[in-house]
Amino acid sequence: MRVLVLSPGTAQQQLERMPAIAACANALGASIQVACSPGYRSLWTLLPSVEKIIPFDFSAAQTMADWANLLGSVREPDFQICLNFADGRQVNLMLSMSHIPTRVAEAGFASNAVASQADGWSAQRLSGFLAPLGLSLDAAAFRISLPAALMSQARERQPQGDGPLLMLQPTAKAGDWPSERWKQLPLTIKAKLPGLRTIHLGDESSLSERAAQIACADVVLTSCPVTSLMATFCGVPLVALGLADDQLPERDVIRHLGNDDLRSLSEGDVLEAMGFG
Repeated sequence: MRVLVLSPGTAQQQLERMPAIAACANALGASIQVACSPGYRSLWTLLPSVEKIIPFDFSAAQTMADWANLLGSVREPDFQICLNFADGRQVNLMLSMSHIPTRVAEAGFASNAVASQADGWSAQRLSGFLAPLGLSLDAAAFRISLPAALMSQARERQPQGDGPLLMLQPTAKAGDWPSERWKQLPLTIKAKLPGLRTIHLGDESSLSERAAQIACADVVLTSCPVTSLMATFCGVPLVALGLADDQLPERDVIRHLGNDDLRSLSEGDVLEAMGFG
């Protein structure tokens, strides 16, 4: 069985969909093809069930020729199911011309199975797309599968030593925790824990490389929703700054701290959340 996934949106939205897509593939024994922005290719290749990435930027001003090319890509394989996270007249027209028998979406004239409303944290709410297929979802149990080569490369980039590795990633957006506190925090911890190693996660790596770096950390402190989801799916202890409670699952190793404006958080608040209080 083959399943087509039409996946527009941000990196955060791609990550939130991954547990549902993995659950669908596992339950049905299906191969997955994902149509998404080319920038997310490395992320989706982390799902073993994904056999092909169809590069398509849903946010761009696509022409009729672009949609016709996409239709050609989705008509050639024998898809039985489409999970459509896109909307709009063009995507519905394209799907209505395909031969896919089951087309799940929240709305749209091309859908013949409507995704139901679901409760829970952000990734768990995608269970509504599996309900019409008679499938269930435990998004909190999902884990990213990382190739050994990626993990080895990530370890080579770590600071030397055998002490615990703290990974930091601020967003540098308005209302984030002040930069001077991001810089001072590792120094404060190192005074109590001399073997501490610190790495700052940058945006220059691919999403799959970032996931591997996160998976090698002992604890992650971040105000970035994408990094928070990656840490969650890698099973790494996490202190998430400024994220709503419903963005992540309830787990002993996940701590939420602060709201949209993090400037009032003290170093002591963060240290306590990390277990150094």
